[in-house]
Amino acid sequence: MGNPPRIIDSADVSDEAVIGDGSSVWHLAQVREHAVLGENCIVGRGAYIGEGVHMGKNCKVQNYALVYEPATIADGVFIGPAVVLTNDHFPRAVNADGSLKSAQDWEQVGVTIDEGAAIGARSVCVAPVRIGAWALVAAGSVVVKDVPPFALVAGVPARQIGWVGHAGVKLVPASEDAAESVGESAGEDAGKNASESAAEIAGAKLADAQPAGAKLAGTQTAGVKLWRCPKSGDVYEEVGNTIRKVEA
Repeated sequence: MGNPPRIIDSADVSDEAVIGDGSSVWHLAQVREHAVLGENCIVGRGAYIGEGVHMGKNCKVQNYALVYEPATIADGVFIGPAVVLTNDHFPRAVNADGSLKSAQDWEQVGVTIDEGAAIGARSVCVAPVRIGAWALVAAGSVVVKDVPPFALVAGVPARQIGWVGHAGVKLVPASEDAAESVGESAGEDAGKNASESAAEIAGAKLADAQPAGAKLAGTQTAGVKLWRCPKSGDVYEEVGNTIRKVEA
């Protein structure tokens, strides 16, 4: 059996909510009825988790983030400080006749965030949108359309500006990454053996740098574009409107 959840006295957590083992709900946070939080989640100070929201394990909801129902959040998701996940297509306090709107007068729509994705501080996700697995939304963005898995998006409205890997670091084209290291070592090797040209050395090393069965970005034969994570060294290939990790 895991560690019981830790709920600070000033937090407002409904008796009808389910909080997973090892999770923490901090000062002044509110977790509404029928919300379900998985194991080892963190809900920061002043954050709001709406009625019936489902959250996987190992998620972080930072201070003053607002997660309105019916949002669905997968495992390992990061929601930064003051992020807002909306839930209304056409927000109005009153109906066309001036009467106060009730719950029956509007349709809730939710934001879906897939595994490992991260939403930067003060971003707004306008429902209904889906944030793909391991995608990264830059701080201050306004997301109005679906984000592909592993995409890096930024701006108002948010637009894709690159790709990120599992480490969350922006990927670089594998050809440039390999060519840079090749250029350095080619110069060293050329100095050791004047009979070999730098071009020959670079060509050989570029071939060695490729993952088995794959071609470097921009090669004509395979037509596959490759990307490399500067932090982990992992290589990803572009497939359709997303990328996937190239297994060794």
